[in-house]
Amino acid sequence: MTDAGGDPKTLAGELDHSFRQPELLREALTHPSVSGARNYQRLEFLGDRVLGLVIAEMLYARYPNLREGALARKLADLVRRETLAEIAQAAGIDQAIVLARSAEEDGGRAKAAILADACEAVIGALYLDGGLRPARRFIERHWDALLSDRSRGGRDAKSALQEWAQGRGLPPPVYREISRSGPDHAPSFVIEVNVQGRASKSGEGSSKRLAEMAAAEAMLKEINDVG
Repeated sequence: MTDAGGDPKTLAGELDHSFRQPELLREALTHPSVSGARNYQRLEFLGDRVLGLVIAEMLYARYPNLREGALARKLADLVRRETLAEIAQAAGIDQAIVLARSAEEDGGRAKAAILADACEAVIGALYLDGGLRPARRFIERHWDALLSDRSRGGRDAKSALQEWAQGRGLPPPVYREISRSGPDHAPSFVIEVNVQGRASKSGEGSSKRLAEMAAAEAMLKEINDVG
């Protein structure tokens, strides 16, 4: 059974880096399910530390008045698995990952854990091949807009909605996927949220998490408008 995956060269445009050691990129995109090949686990370890450093520095410069605790919450949100998976899809990393056929058939290319690991590994490969500059360039390009989102790292819409329900003795909100459309590299999800005693609301996003957030925001807006 052959392995499945795209050509690492297809990432050249997104990574904006010409690898002197192309085997590093290949390793960064190889899932542990592929037997007899170096996989991304060691590069993932390195990339995680490089990402944390660069994001911490970006936050430090972007928010000079934020205290350490608030900076730490934003950092944790920006390097969490779901965020990394979203970046991997946006950058096309998901389509370039090399998987054993069994892992491919098991939906591995869409699993957040695999996407997040590969994204960190690619950052590690950029760092090893070209130093901090290409790694920083990739991170700044894909994380800059997220850093400007002041809701990240604070009390998000899902948390606010759950607190509202709990404060009134209601069961927690229930989220349900209504539909998924679009190609694998650019999916669109529609999620519905139900709260006891309220009409359901839906939201759309490029990931389930973002769609759930949008649905929660729609529900909160109605609650605030109606009372």
